[in-house]
Amino acid sequence: MDARLLDIVACPLCKGPLVWHAAETVLVCRADRLAFPVRDGVPVMLEEEARTLAADDPLLAR
Repeated sequence: MDARLLDIVACPLCKGPLVWHAAETVLVCRADRLAFPVRDGVPVMLEEEARTLAADDPLLAR
Protein backbone atom coordinates (compact mmCIF):
# COMPACT_ATOMS: atom_id res chain seq x y z
CA MET A 1 0.00 0.00 0.00
CA ASP A 2 1.39 3.36 -1.03
CA ALA A 3 2.20 5.54 1.99
CA ARG A 4 0.88 8.64 0.21
CA LEU A 5 -2.48 6.93 -0.29
CA LEU A 6 -2.61 5.97 3.39
CA ASP A 7 -2.14 9.64 4.30
CA ILE A 8 -5.28 10.71 2.43
CA VAL A 9 -7.65 7.73 2.63
CA ALA A 10 -10.32 7.83 5.34
CA CYS A 11 -13.25 5.73 6.46
CA PRO A 12 -16.22 6.51 4.22
CA LEU A 13 -18.61 6.31 7.19
CA CYS A 14 -16.99 8.27 10.01
CA LYS A 15 -14.21 9.98 8.00
CA GLY A 16 -11.74 8.68 10.58
CA PRO A 17 -8.26 7.26 10.00
CA LEU A 18 -7.66 3.78 8.63
CA VAL A 19 -4.90 1.35 9.59
CA TRP A 20 -3.22 -0.83 6.95
CA HIS A 21 -2.83 -4.53 7.79
CA ALA A 22 -0.65 -6.03 5.06
CA ALA A 23 -1.00 -9.65 6.20
CA GLU A 24 -4.79 -9.48 5.81
CA THR A 25 -4.74 -6.96 2.91
CA VAL A 26 -7.34 -4.79 4.62
CA LEU A 27 -7.72 -1.23 5.81
CA VAL A 28 -9.25 -1.14 9.28
CA CYS A 29 -11.42 1.56 10.81
CA ARG A 30 -11.13 1.06 14.55
CA ALA A 31 -13.97 3.46 15.34
CA ASP A 32 -16.53 1.59 13.21
CA ARG A 33 -14.88 -1.85 13.63
CA LEU A 34 -14.81 -2.41 9.86
CA ALA A 35 -12.19 -4.02 7.63
CA PHE A 36 -12.21 -2.76 4.05
CA PRO A 37 -10.62 -5.13 1.51
CA VAL A 38 -7.77 -4.11 -0.78
CA ARG A 39 -7.93 -5.90 -4.13
CA ASP A 40 -5.05 -5.66 -6.59
CA GLY A 41 -3.72 -2.68 -4.64
CA VAL A 42 -7.02 -0.78 -4.80
CA PRO A 43 -8.97 -0.15 -1.58
CA VAL A 44 -12.64 -1.11 -1.86
CA MET A 45 -14.21 1.59 0.28
CA LEU A 46 -17.82 0.43 0.11
CA GLU A 47 -19.69 -0.28 3.34
CA GLU A 48 -21.34 -3.36 1.84
CA GLU A 49 -17.90 -4.80 0.97
CA ALA A 50 -16.46 -4.20 4.45
CA ARG A 51 -16.24 -6.96 7.03
CA THR A 52 -17.54 -6.19 10.53
CA LEU A 53 -14.97 -6.98 13.20
CA ALA A 54 -15.74 -8.38 16.64
CA ALA A 55 -14.69 -6.24 19.61
CA ASP A 56 -11.89 -8.69 20.44
CA ASP A 57 -10.60 -9.06 16.86
CA PRO A 58 -6.77 -8.83 16.74
CA LEU A 59 -7.00 -6.35 13.85
CA LEU A 60 -8.37 -3.79 16.33
CA ALA A 61 -5.39 -4.12 18.68
CA ARG A 62 -3.26 -1.03 19.00
